Amino acid sequence: MSTKFVLLAIFVFAAPVAIPWAAHAQQHKPLPANQPDPAPVQQSATTPHRTRLILKDGSYQVVMSYRVNGSIVHYISAERGGADESIPTALVDLDATHLWETRHTASPDGQAAAPVLDPELLKEEADRAALTPEVAPDLRLPTEDSVLALDTFRGTPELVPIPQSDGDLNHNTAHNILRATINPLSSSHQIVQLKGEKSFIQLHIDTPVLYLRIGDATAPPSSTALIVDTHGATGQAPTAPAGGSPTSKYVIVRADVRTGLRVLASFKINLLGGVKRQEDVVETTTELLPGGHWMKITPRQALEFGEFALMEVISEKEVNLGVWDFGIHPIAPENRDAQKPQPRRPATLERRRPN
Repeated sequence: MSTKFVLLAIFVFAAPVAIPWAAHAQQHKPLPANQPDPAPVQQSATTPHRTRLILKDGSYQVVMSYRVNGSIVHYISAERGGADESIPTALVDLDATHLWETRHTASPDGQAAAPVLDPELLKEEADRAALTPEVAPDLRLPTEDSVLALDTFRGTPELVPIPQSDGDLNHNTAHNILRATINPLSSSHQIVQLKGEKSFIQLHIDTPVLYLRIGDATAPPSSTALIVDTHGATGQAPTAPAGGSPTSKYVIVRADVRTGLRVLASFKINLLGGVKRQEDVVETTTELLPGGHWMKITPRQALEFGEFALMEVISEKEVNLGVWDFGIHPIAPENRDAQKPQPRRPATLERRRPN
């Protein structure tokens, strides 16, 4: 009898332990193998990821992952410590959920996808970038100058401002116009005289690219006509607004260096663009940069060592006597106001102590 009593006692005490375990196993049984189980929209298990399960009433649940199984959406809640929960599919806005994931889910390379901006904001950003376009790596055109040359000094690209000069070598960064009529039938004659045998600006390469602001908004409102020694050319007050015009042509004229001065001679405007080249005149190609704020001017041939000036051809008979003078000298010192590349510094997080 004692043996039966012991066996009965073991059975009585062991039975309550087995029953709850069996019920718990039944609650977490896997889905049938023949039932479709769509893959959850989530990252790999090694990459923690949170997304939003957006509901049709406008609210949302922050989840680690989710999967749609027929009329039920199963998800792992990030708000409740990884609890496995479910909600009827009819209550979930799957389109809004997928759109949010597209905008915020990290890309395969580990970088977060760029947010989708409003088209008007994108246009405003493009307009701002067009005001200061990048002309070399980490080198952008400024906002305060009218004409600049892309130079290279000791292997580094630089932007050199070229002031507009008149006959007394006054300097003005704005674009002023003093029209002068050139008789296409007359022989070459002096039209502009610049003081000094060398320009203040000396470039170091023979193929500089020039950039001219179009419709310069930085020109002072009190700008007046430049006063130059026209030596017989017809000059008059400016009739065009400050800033270059895309309808003008631009040529680079070699200066005749004399004692204490440089002389620019007239040329035949009607021969520009033809096959025959004119002595001391280098024609250019022009390109309006995106946004319409800047014009890129490139000489069609290399410039030999010497003194030059960029001249604006306004019409078939008129030129602008306000010129931008510079020299080409490879061993000249660096220009004082040259603007160098400015690499962007990576963003860094400041370490702070807890309060």
